[in-house]
Amino acid sequence: MPANPAAADSAYPSPGPSTARWWQNEDWLAVLAALPLLIAVAKGWNPKMPAMAWSGAADWSKAFSADNFAVSGVLLAVFLGISVLALAASLGKKIGAFLCGAVVVFVLGWLSQWIAGYAGVKAWGLEYVVFALGLGLLWSHLLPVPGWLREAVRTEFFIKVGIVLLGATILLQEMMKAGLPGLAQAALVIPVVWYVCYFISRKLKVDDEFGVMLSTAVSICGVSAAIAACGAIQGDRKKLSYVTSIVLLCAVPMMILMPWAIKSMGLSEAVGGAWIGGTLDTSGSVAAATEQVGKDATKIGVIVKLSQNVLIGVAAFVLSIWWTMRGGKDGASKKEKPSIGVIWERFPKFVIGFVIASVVFSYFVPTAVVEASSKPLKGLRELWFAAAFVCIGLETRLGELFNLGGGKPALAFLGGQIFNIAWTLILAMWLFGN
Repeated sequence: MPANPAAADSAYPSPGPSTARWWQNEDWLAVLAALPLLIAVAKGWNPKMPAMAWSGAADWSKAFSADNFAVSGVLLAVFLGISVLALAASLGKKIGAFLCGAVVVFVLGWLSQWIAGYAGVKAWGLEYVVFALGLGLLWSHLLPVPGWLREAVRTEFFIKVGIVLLGATILLQEMMKAGLPGLAQAALVIPVVWYVCYFISRKLKVDDEFGVMLSTAVSICGVSAAIAACGAIQGDRKKLSYVTSIVLLCAVPMMILMPWAIKSMGLSEAVGGAWIGGTLDTSGSVAAATEQVGKDATKIGVIVKLSQNVLIGVAAFVLSIWWTMRGGKDGASKKEKPSIGVIWERFPKFVIGFVIASVVFSYFVPTAVVEASSKPLKGLRELWFAAAFVCIGLETRLGELFNLGGGKPALAFLGGQIFNIAWTLILAMWLFGN
């Protein structure tokens, strides 16, 4: 790896410029890659996902069975085939190198999901993305990253494919399950907490790119929201890794302390569930924390979290337009208003695929098919996200992550989260107190 970070970045394929033809633009290529998968799932394709759950020394090797390898082999073929078809024009004669590198990326992503499948890891609310990042970092620091492996480091492409697939699991009907109190809480939590966290970020002189990802993560649903925000503003992947790591680390103590606080304050299960669902930033941690409070808390907490998750699409779309109109990261210094043509040129086109996938699966795909497709879509999405975070690790030096922002982004996140905890408690007591 080059010692100079700028040189390190230039060693990896970068996304095509916005003026590139559509088959060279990763936004359109991501939609092209996700489209056959979404069509196949909507038509009833239900690919089997590998079994990754294990609880100790007695069953750690279940994932390495012949059946699991066969299932994983099918997914590897799908991953390689879809990626090569989408990237064929931009890869040119480097398809062979890409295939070799993509196999390594897939295997590291597979291992990250296996680690995250351990019951002890799940209990702490840690997700596969942090292990995917860790394995990529481990490889880049201990082993060489040859040219054929660098050819497969297509972080932006993998993230964007995953986001389009995520759209198909964001069902607009889910918001209605929360009822009026749940919808009111989501509507009052997300914009207020987002603004406060962004305000804190600006006061701490955290750059706007970082501020947007931090604010979106703390106000909606953590990792998935941060990934969507990063894609919507074409953000720095290293900053995304930083944000997701902070989200997961912060969730651990909150999972322990919030159930204790609910019982100490004598809050009802309904209020406690709404409070946890509105503040904890991962669905897994919400489920684990509310189970310590009671069944009603689990039911309400999960529904409240789902109602916030659904708004990822709205947030990504609004962020895309806002970020595009302000001219990107340097937009604050630009006074001229961009034309419609410039806005379209800058706009991240894959967000359109994300929104269309959400609308189609919400209203135009039979309910039975949508329910059956939930698990395979989640598995496919995690496959591409795991690959993306492995790639971030492969192109990042550990020191770069620690030095990002000098600790100020972490302070901004914690400040936003403290406000989120207080504000959501007030709303939960008001809306669910009866």
